This record gives sequence, C-alpha cells and structure tokens, in this order.
Amino acid sequence: MLGKLIKYDLRNVYKPLIVFYSLGIFFSLLTRGFLAVEDSFIMNIIGKICSGVTISMIANILINNIMGAWARFRRNLYGDESYLVHTLPAKRSEVYLAKSLAAVVTFVSSFAVILLTLFAAYYSKDNMEILKNFLSTMASGIDSTATAFALILFAEVFVQLLSTLFCGFAGIVLGHKMNSNKVVWSVVFGFGIYMATQTVALGIFFIFALFNPNIMNLFTSNTLVAADAVKELFVYAIPTYGIIGLATATLGYIFFKKGVNVD
Repeated sequence: MLGKLIKYDLRNVYKPLIVFYSLGIFFSLLTRGFLAVEDSFIMNIIGKICSGVTISMIANILINNIMGAWARFRRNLYGDESYLVHTLPAKRSEVYLAKSLAAVVTFVSSFAVILLTLFAAYYSKDNMEILKNFLSTMASGIDSTATAFALILFAEVFVQLLSTLFCGFAGIVLGHKMNSNKVVWSVVFGFGIYMATQTVALGIFFIFALFNPNIMNLFTSNTLVAADAVKELFVYAIPTYGIIGLATATLGYIFFKKGVNVD
C-alpha cells in the first residue's frame, strides 16, 4: 500500500511542478540561443530578459516544491480529500511516510532540474572556468577543494530545506489539533518549531565548540578564525540538520498517529 500511496502523491506533486520544470528548461534554452547571437543589441537584451525569467523559474521551483508540499499535506490529510485518504486500507504511518518520501523524491528531482537548467542556460568553457575559480577561492578559505566545497554546500542546502519542510508538516499536524483558526495555528506552530530547531542546531554547534577551540572562536571572537574551524562547522552542519530533520518528521508523525481532526 505504501508504494501506491507514494505513486499517488508523486502524481499530484508533479502536476504543478512539471510546469515550472518545463518553463525553466524552455527559458534556459532561449537564454542560450539569444545570448549566442553575437553583435546584436536586441538579441542580447532578449537573452538577458530570458535569463532573468530562467532564474525566476528556478526560484519558483524551490518555493513551489516547499509551499506545494505543505498545501497538499494539509489538503490531503485535513481538507476535503482527507475523507477519502482516511478511509483507505492504510496505516497512518504509511500515509505520513508516503508524504515524507514523496517530498524527498521531489526535492531530488527539483535540484536535478535546477542543475540542468543552469547548465543549459550558462554552460561554456569560460563560464565553467569562472565558476571553478570562484569555488576554488571559496574552498581555499576553508582549506578544501572546489569539488568538495560544492558538494558540501549542496548537501547543506538540501538537508536544511528538508528540515524546513518537515517543520511545516509538524506545524500543520499540531495546528489541526486546535479547535479553531487551524491554519493560523499551523503557521504559528511551524514557525515555532523552525526557530526551535535552529536553536537546537546552535546548541549542538556550541557543544562541538567545547571540544574544539577553533570552533569556539566562532562564538567568542569576530576576528579571522582558522580555516579548519569553518570547514569543520560546515561538515558538522550536514549531519546535524539531517538528524534535526528526522527528529522533526518523527515529531509530526507521533502527533499525527494520535488522531486526526477533519473539518
């Protein structure tokens, strides 16, 4: 049953996302095409406009991935569709897990489409050299390589966005435990949980700092700190936010399992 639930969720998730995927790739190709025409002021202007739209589509992919997941979570589990969902021969654990796994899958595909869009719009040997030099400069500041820095940055953004998504899920579950103003309470709980997770993350980093003088300097000094300290903090952040995201998802599941109040 879990597989069928995930398939159903993904089908609904991708209906709006595929539009932004398509538009992002379409305008990225237009960007490449127009900017490839040399010595044409008009083509250059159109290309820059298409480039701006491409960046806008990338932002829309991320925003709609998160906001859309929250909206579908509420609609499927607490809105009109919930009457059908809660009559399915599936455990609450399967329903919640399906939503969570579908969200992870869509995040992976969204990041892949974003990379494809950027590649289609801006790839060239010169641009790759500029990007490589930029990453190398940033990486040298934390005593790392360009590739390692890019992977660390990608992983950190990914886990932080997932953690934020699960904060929203937990907020919706808790908000719908209230008797009135459930949407408002969902926002309040979601924001509160998010702030709590950031506080916990900061506390974990401080615990690491107790055993690492270099990291402690990040808390006690605003002067230039050792590159290794920044590098270690980046590396610690990935499992930290991964664990926090898992804990937040578990929190939402625990309260969801206790019962659902459908309007």
